[in-house]
Amino acid sequence: MVTIRSFSEASGKKVSAIDIKNSRGMSVTVLDLGATIQSIFVPDRNSRAVDVCLGYDTAGEYLENGGYVGACIGRCANRIGGSRFELNGKEYILDANEGRNQLHGGANGFDRKMWAVAMLDNGAEFTCHAGDMESGYPGNIETRVRFTLDENNALTLEYFARCDADTVANFTNHCYFNLNGHDSGDVLHHRVTINADKYTPADKESIPTGELAEVSGTKLDFRQGRYIGDGVDAPEFVTFGGYDHNFVLNGAGFREAAWAYCPETGIGMKVSTTLEGLQFYTGNYITPRRGKGGASYGPRGGFCMETQHFPDAINKAGFPSPVLKKGEELYEKTVYQFFVED
Repeated sequence: MVTIRSFSEASGKKVSAIDIKNSRGMSVTVLDLGATIQSIFVPDRNSRAVDVCLGYDTAGEYLENGGYVGACIGRCANRIGGSRFELNGKEYILDANEGRNQLHGGANGFDRKMWAVAMLDNGAEFTCHAGDMESGYPGNIETRVRFTLDENNALTLEYFARCDADTVANFTNHCYFNLNGHDSGDVLHHRVTINADKYTPADKESIPTGELAEVSGTKLDFRQGRYIGDGVDAPEFVTFGGYDHNFVLNGAGFREAAWAYCPETGIGMKVSTTLEGLQFYTGNYITPRRGKGGASYGPRGGFCMETQHFPDAINKAGFPSPVLKKGEELYEKTVYQFFVED
C-alpha cells in the first residue's frame, strides 16, 4: 500500500511524506525533500515494529542539521579533491563545502532539492533536475530514484539519470541505520560483514590516494564479520573519528555486498548492489541533537552503508569512471533487505 500525506513546511515549501507498506508489517516513509528516507519500521524477533533509521519530525530539521540524514546524494556522492576535475580537456571548478574539497554534491546538492513524485503500486519514483554548471558540473541532468518495497522486506533503490553533456554522476543514499532502534544509542554492538578484499586508503582530508590496499591483517577486514566496537577506536582511524572508509566490493554486476546484524532485536540487513564501492561510516561526526520523537542522537548513533562509485574517481585514472556520457542513461540498483534471526 502506498499513500501520500502532508509532512511539514521548510523554506516556505510544503513537504510531503510517501508511506510505503507491505503485508508483513514493514513500512518505509520517504520525503519529497531530498528524496529522504524518514523512517523504516521492521518487525523484530518479538514482532515489535522497530524504526531502524535516524531522522527528524519536521522538514526544517533536515535543512538545519548537518549529516545528510536519510537523503539521496548527487550530483556526485562523497568527495572530489580540490573541488575540481578535468573532463574532455576542460577544467571544472566546483563549490567547496568541506575545506578545499567538495562533499556530496556541494552546498546545494540533491539532498536539498524538492523532488517531483510519481506513485507506484509498491513504491514511488522521485525526479529532480539540475542545470548546466549548477554547483560547477557540466550539463542539464535529470535524475530519478525509484523506491519499492516487496513482500520479502526488501527496500529497492533504483537510480536513473540522463544528461545533455558529458558529466560526473554518482548517486547514493545516506540513511543512518540502527537496527536496535533509532533511539537506542550507539551502534557499536552491531556485527557487520563486508564482502571486500580491498579498500581505498585516504589522506587526512579523506581523499583517496589512488591505491587499492588489502584489508587482510587490518581492522578493515570485515569479510568474516566483526563488531563495530572491535576496531572503531583503532589508532589508525583517529583522523576519521572511526570507520569512514570506501571498500572495493568483490565481484561485478548485481551481487551481495554487506550485512549487518543487531543481537538485541534480532534484526539483520543485507545490502546488494550493482556498484563497485561501499562507504562504511559509523556516524562519527553526528553532533548531539534531537531526533524523531525527542530521541537524543550523538556520535556513532547510526551507521551508513553508502553504495557508490569510489570517492574522487574523476581524478583517479585507476578507478572506475564516474562519467555519464551525453545522451546515455545511467542505471544503478541497491537493495536493503531486512530479516530477523532468533
